[in-house]
Amino acid sequence: MAHSSSKKSAPQPSEKKQKTAANPPVLRRIIANARDVYEKIEKNQKPTMSTPIRSLANVKYIPQKGHFEMVGKTKRRTLTVSTVKTFAQTLKMMALSKELIETDDMATKREAYYISKNWGKAGFDEQPESDTIMDDIEAMFGVNREQLKFVPEEKGGDVAGRLFVIDKDAQGRKLRIDCTKFGSGAYSIPVAVEDLQFESKAKFILAIETAGMFQRLVKYDYWDKADCILVSMGGVPTRAARRFIRRLSDELKIPVYAFVDGDPYGYFNIYRTLKVGSGNAAHLNEFFCVPQATFLGVTPQDIKDYQLPTHPLKDVDIKRAKDALKNDPFVKHHKPWQIAINQMLSMGVRVEQQAFAKHGLDFVVNEYLPAKLKDPSRFLP
Repeated sequence: MAHSSSKKSAPQPSEKKQKTAANPPVLRRIIANARDVYEKIEKNQKPTMSTPIRSLANVKYIPQKGHFEMVGKTKRRTLTVSTVKTFAQTLKMMALSKELIETDDMATKREAYYISKNWGKAGFDEQPESDTIMDDIEAMFGVNREQLKFVPEEKGGDVAGRLFVIDKDAQGRKLRIDCTKFGSGAYSIPVAVEDLQFESKAKFILAIETAGMFQRLVKYDYWDKADCILVSMGGVPTRAARRFIRRLSDELKIPVYAFVDGDPYGYFNIYRTLKVGSGNAAHLNEFFCVPQATFLGVTPQDIKDYQLPTHPLKDVDIKRAKDALKNDPFVKHHKPWQIAINQMLSMGVRVEQQAFAKHGLDFVVNEYLPAKLKDPSRFLP
């Protein structure tokens, strides 16, 4: 009897320790890095931290994989009088991540910035500073922010059409969400999408740049007419939106077609980021890009074929286009994109998705998209 009582009163592992054990790899990297800094200081040596250089100049396009990868250039930060604040900020951010992982909590990027106000002289003056440190830690450990328990403020995008999303509520009960049942609204992609499951018999995914065009297609029930899933990227797609589209396409085994404005920003900042990732986050592009995506429109040729109203290219547009031709590994690999960009530059104009309204509000639904979808093999890569 005493033995039984002893077993009942024996201390149990704390909730904190149980949660720590569930995610040891990231914690091990954080602890090992902090320990290395501590031990070097103890030995009167100068500690260093190395992070990959996050820029387009440090990536190459891997056609077989379909995304950008880093080529190995790094920046090394040594603890000196001039770097002591950045060093302290990096270590404090790592400590915050460790605490969040251990307690199974999370913090938005904005919350992390405000938490730093408790760090004395190591606090950040502006959020871009804390975002940069967060990105450096992410690249240094080769993990994403979500694994570090930092989440963005912005939502991931909107979804409508032939899709059931299987999610869970706060109590862990399964929810089967029908994306055809939101009326004039849409399902919002959550910040964390890894645990979602999908059911669908849709034929393709249409990723749309502007909220206005997405609303137009929802208004006309285009998803029903075309048997597809509509995803509003709302400009440059967030990581959650890209990961959602990638997982959706991988698991449903259906193509992704991109429909964005016909300008350098739409081509490179939006479409190329969706398809192959960015130089700034090349260490994560393997997970946050959609290599199977192809470009439906709007193309420079569409301007001619559909006699669309246009706007002159701005100086920043011309610079962005010429830079892409000269420096973008993705553009340099794909001849069709070089032809399209040169055609745009020679025409000297850009076009918006909404320009099709010249021919009527239902033109995109009844004419443009059906005509383009007859031959996806002609889409830009």
